[in-house]
Amino acid sequence: MRRVYAAAITIAVTVASPVSGHHGNSIFDLQSVVTLQGTVSRYEWRNPHVYIYVESRDDTSQLVEWQLEGDPTPIMIRSGWASTTLRSGDPVTVRMHPDRNAQRNHALLVSLTKADGVLLTPRSGGRASSVRATGLAGVWDSVRGYAGRRISYGALTEKGAAAQAAYTEADNEVSECIPYPLPTIAIAPYLNHIEILDDRILIRTEFFNVERTIYMDGRGHPQNGERTNQGHSIGSWEGDVLVVDTTLFSDSRAGNLIGIPAGAQKHVMERYQLSEDRTQLIVEFIVKDPEYIVEDITGSVAWDYAPDREMLPFGCDPENARLYEF
Repeated sequence: MRRVYAAAITIAVTVASPVSGHHGNSIFDLQSVVTLQGTVSRYEWRNPHVYIYVESRDDTSQLVEWQLEGDPTPIMIRSGWASTTLRSGDPVTVRMHPDRNAQRNHALLVSLTKADGVLLTPRSGGRASSVRATGLAGVWDSVRGYAGRRISYGALTEKGAAAQAAYTEADNEVSECIPYPLPTIAIAPYLNHIEILDDRILIRTEFFNVERTIYMDGRGHPQNGERTNQGHSIGSWEGDVLVVDTTLFSDSRAGNLIGIPAGAQKHVMERYQLSEDRTQLIVEFIVKDPEYIVEDITGSVAWDYAPDREMLPFGCDPENARLYEF
């Protein structure tokens, strides 16, 4: 079943949602938490989402299987999970946000309790830093910041509103193992590593192990340059603030956040600045794309300094990714 999303946003709104997946969370009833007792039938430790399948008796005593959606493996690992955490036959108690489509035994995992009393949650690995950064270089964790991210949407063009109204998860390119472009990749709840070189800055993220290059040698954007998933980025310093200008994005069915396409006119500006106590990196962005957006999309997210954390691999399994479409 294809997931259908809400109609176009036509007035400015601000989002600061504590729970969300890589796709629109409107398919889940986040105001409802259901508790389910059952037995693990399958445990799929793959990306872009870990899935747990639990068999339980319904109100008519029929045995039904629930599909519970977790986070990708790097986030789950830092939240205490492993590929060996569950086995078929394990009794569990789960709390979950059910799918709004009551015909589907599908839900977003909130917590899981094993028979020995161990309680696990899918996104509990974020933590405030006790170490102060000396600059922007190093490893940064955006899990906590993702929960408090701020995004302001404005009116869409007629074309943008129509595309958003018709959007389903079959349009989500992650279902084809294609990474999200900016701004989504900057706010996603993963580790990010910044390396500052003489003529460029590299920003690597765990999500699909994407590496962005920001050229710092004074060049401009190339005329008629190649359009790519992450675009072409040039940067400059305003004091201690890194300013990044990115254009030449390839077309994307959801390139300007969920449900809003991106086209050849897309232009993103970012600012990276240490917090006053130097334990966080504040990332701000402005998105312009006049083909689809009348008013700029703006937002911000805070990354926690995490010099002791290790970037983990993120292999995308095509079969797992296609579960986005259902």
